[in-house]
Amino acid sequence: MVREGEMNMKHVLAFDVSMGKSTMVIYNHYNKCEYEGEITHNKSSFKALNERICEIIKRDGQAPEIVFEASGVYSRPLEQFFQAEGYTYHRVSPLEANLQTASMRRHKTDISDAHGLAKSHFRTERSTTYQEENYYKQMRALTRYYDELDSEIISLYSRLHAILQLSFPELERLFSKRSALFLNVTQLFPHPDEVLACSKTVIRNKIKGNTKKNISLKRAEEKAIELLHAAQDSYPAISKDDVRCDQIRDYAIRITDLKAKKDMLIKQMVELSKDRIEYQVLLSFPGIGEVTAVRLIGELGDLQRFQNHKQLNAYVGIDIMRYQSGNTFYKDKINKRGNNKLRKLLYYMVQSMIKLRKKSNNHIVEYYDKLKTQPQGKPHKVASIACVNKFLKVAFHLITHNITYDYNTASICS
Repeated sequence: MVREGEMNMKHVLAFDVSMGKSTMVIYNHYNKCEYEGEITHNKSSFKALNERICEIIKRDGQAPEIVFEASGVYSRPLEQFFQAEGYTYHRVSPLEANLQTASMRRHKTDISDAHGLAKSHFRTERSTTYQEENYYKQMRALTRYYDELDSEIISLYSRLHAILQLSFPELERLFSKRSALFLNVTQLFPHPDEVLACSKTVIRNKIKGNTKKNISLKRAEEKAIELLHAAQDSYPAISKDDVRCDQIRDYAIRITDLKAKKDMLIKQMVELSKDRIEYQVLLSFPGIGEVTAVRLIGELGDLQRFQNHKQLNAYVGIDIMRYQSGNTFYKDKINKRGNNKLRKLLYYMVQSMIKLRKKSNNHIVEYYDKLKTQPQGKPHKVASIACVNKFLKVAFHLITHNITYDYNTASICS
């Protein structure tokens, strides 16, 4: 029987998550443990867990508090179960969990961590985890996939470069290494002897026929002549029959395919985002194109979960970390505890804005110039991070108020 005054008190379910399973404890209104055990992340265990939660709801007349530590992909099945069943929960970061459950004597086990989370929940004010709609989850997955492809391309370019130095190093001087033409020519002629075995006309026709983008006959012939001259003076360290020439072809093909996949992902993200206000706002900023806009959405997620732009700064990891003790002062630095992928993306976005300064009025770039030219001019990186801070403040205001970028409006709200 529930006593008077206990209706506002709730049971607490705490989980210490590991791969494929979780250690669970249940605490009652009096901060006493009623149950401890283990659940497996499968249908039968989740069904039993749901029945247990329903029993608690029936007994208390209200849902229990649910808390667990975020552990990357391992905690996702548990979180998906709570979302599917409509339960609110508290997902705690590992840093928060460590600070909130710290004690003088620390016994590190799964069961002790679960108990620590439950006990700390009675004395800690925790916000309910904001549940983003599926759009943001898909955008985050797509942009992370994009990053993986990008990393793989960089790795393949490094391997391609190493073997080309043995086979036909002149190719990297004749063509831009990031161009489709370079990758096509590398597949056709990974060794100078491959070039010398063909006439100028054959080389020209191969270049034109194997380049997807339209290339004029005149330019193809110019490149054929350049290739012949380079091949005649090249001194390869391996023969054209060496297996590493096949590697060059393979790397070039794989890079081409991965680049095409990246383009497809961007098109998919744009299609998902074209009717979203955050996409329209970000695209309205000078210096931000489709690629940057959709990738920013993927990493930023739903801005409605932040109360102000300072919380957004903390999420990015550009909030100031200050240390002073007695007469000891350390130089202020950014925290760097936030989303490092987003921080990197925002930094390069600012660099792009600076490069395109002549094409449009941009108060972010003007702020950068002001920081650089004041009597005690700021270093480039410091000024750039300050611009990231200003951009986040303006973007947060515009997106949360459904307003696209305008130079005068943005200058006022920043």
